[in-house]
Amino acid sequence: MIGEESFNIISHKDEFVIESLQSENERGRISGVKSELIVDKNSFAPLEYGSFRVARGDTSTIFKMELAEDKATIWEKYFDPVTIDKPELFFPLHSNIPAAMEMMLYQYYFKQSLNTDEGLTTLPRGEIQNTHRAKDTIQIKRKQSILNRYVVTGINWGGRTVWLDEHKNLVALVKANTQIREIIKKGYESAMPTFIAGHAEEQITDLAQYTTNQKVEPAKVTALIGGDIVDGISDKTQRNKVVLIQNGLITAIDDANKIEIPAGANIIDVAGKTLMPGLWDMHAHSNQVQWAPAYLAGGVTTIRDNGNEIEFATAFRDAIAKEGMLGPDILLGGMTDGPGKKGNGIIRATTEQEARDVVKMYLDKGYKQIKIYNSIEPDILKVLAEEAHYKGVTVTGHIPTPVGNIRDAVALGMDMFSHDRAITSLLYPDVQKADFGKLEIDYDAISDEQIDRATAFLLEHKIVLDPTMNLRIVNSLPEGVPLKTVEPDVHRIAYELWESKRFRKGKSTTVATETKAKYTKYLDTIGKFFRAGVPIVAGTDNAVPVFCLYLEIESYQKLAKLTPLQAIQTATIIPARVMGMDAITGSLEVGKEADIAILAKNPLKNISNLRTVTAVLTNGNYYNSDALWQEADFLPRKN
Repeated sequence: MIGEESFNIISHKDEFVIESLQSENERGRISGVKSELIVDKNSFAPLEYGSFRVARGDTSTIFKMELAEDKATIWEKYFDPVTIDKPELFFPLHSNIPAAMEMMLYQYYFKQSLNTDEGLTTLPRGEIQNTHRAKDTIQIKRKQSILNRYVVTGINWGGRTVWLDEHKNLVALVKANTQIREIIKKGYESAMPTFIAGHAEEQITDLAQYTTNQKVEPAKVTALIGGDIVDGISDKTQRNKVVLIQNGLITAIDDANKIEIPAGANIIDVAGKTLMPGLWDMHAHSNQVQWAPAYLAGGVTTIRDNGNEIEFATAFRDAIAKEGMLGPDILLGGMTDGPGKKGNGIIRATTEQEARDVVKMYLDKGYKQIKIYNSIEPDILKVLAEEAHYKGVTVTGHIPTPVGNIRDAVALGMDMFSHDRAITSLLYPDVQKADFGKLEIDYDAISDEQIDRATAFLLEHKIVLDPTMNLRIVNSLPEGVPLKTVEPDVHRIAYELWESKRFRKGKSTTVATETKAKYTKYLDTIGKFFRAGVPIVAGTDNAVPVFCLYLEIESYQKLAKLTPLQAIQTATIIPARVMGMDAITGSLEVGKEADIAILAKNPLKNISNLRTVTAVLTNGNYYNSDALWQEADFLPRKN
């Protein structure tokens, strides 16, 4: 458990006042939110609402609504207030709405006798729909209770699964925006497995619907006619070629007059377009099935999920791999952390036996890597790595704080590292991770000797880096500078993601200048690592879904000074090679899987042409990107 919400409902003459206080300690990040909602006593119609931070001296407004006659004024964090016409039926809403207020939302929804085909307008944008899906029986203290399971859309991207009791009071919900979270009424904690399983079931139901909507029975033979080929190996574009695909494999790439297309083949005209290998996201957290159409729409055909709830992650992976549902191939990394409130997730290894059990559990479930998080002790890391290596898998993740630095982490068995803290440790090997925040670095003064020493270490130990520099770029914007200045497609994301992805206060001028200097120098350093032979793989860590993979690759070309082909390789052949899959995918070559992104423009000419994906092929299936964007509730690309 990472926190608790307490609430009171106070009855006045004509109103109910709902007060809520949330407290949370998630990975050592302490936060508090105080909220108050006033509703009409008879209709439950909202009259006023405010939600404010109350932790670490921060009392800023998260969300506030006030009514005046036929107008509603909305304040959202970091944005100027807006005044709009008040709808007849509505409810104020933000994606992290407290559970007490969400309970009143459902009371109001049912009070209006809305059916499942009707939506309820939410302010400042959107609407919710509430669909009854099942009745679940749970047992609490030897007593059986029946709860109604609903899927609610319009609060977070793709919806949440909600359980209400017979009085329409909220008992539990499972949601995901950047993480999967369960919120459970006190006394019902023992039923959490039912809630987790129910949410996974509803998610796979959604995925099945996407598949029904978009997937057609693939032809035994598909011929892509007239496209230019960027194969991911050569920096030369092959012009006006035919690609022949049989049973999901590339069987020929050649001129039209040299290929005999079998009768009955599905012929797709791609004249004027560029074909390239499907992209990889090597630092995904695909915690909801809406990632499936979004990733494919953007040309991403393989992801490494670097930490997720086991029940959902395995169900998602298997639905695609074993049941033929729509989505990228998913490789799973098993998140593992140590003790204490700074630990992440529920899978912990605090003894040598627990470490062995964790590795066995993950590998029995088909995981491809073990991921290390921040609180693992050195002796436990050693056992985790030994067990993983003995079973033939690698170890990735963070430098644990108790371990201290990247050299010791490598000595204990780690093979790959995420984020730019690894670069800090490489350049300053005598500094412990706990002291990184105290470092005063002149980034212009980082010497070639430091970089050469770090490069030699990486090459000697065959270390892979997953820097996720897009995160640093996005999080370094000065206050008041919109995200679209660095991520031009951000306006296309689902509106439910606005709060978690678009609302950014920004840094002070001083901090923004320093962090920009840091990522500029680190990207230049990454380029030097790459040219020396260090494997660099592109990953996003959920900054802005899909689009920040483009930003990551663009940053490697523009700031790390890689060639367009080299930048593309960080998201194609290099991750395939790192994961031991380069014999079957990662480039467009005869005999390999037909994981193909089809682009309107050639990315070798301009790396930002990666953003022009129009269609994708994977697992023998052809999909149109605009239709997939629509499934994901994103706006399509403008030509």
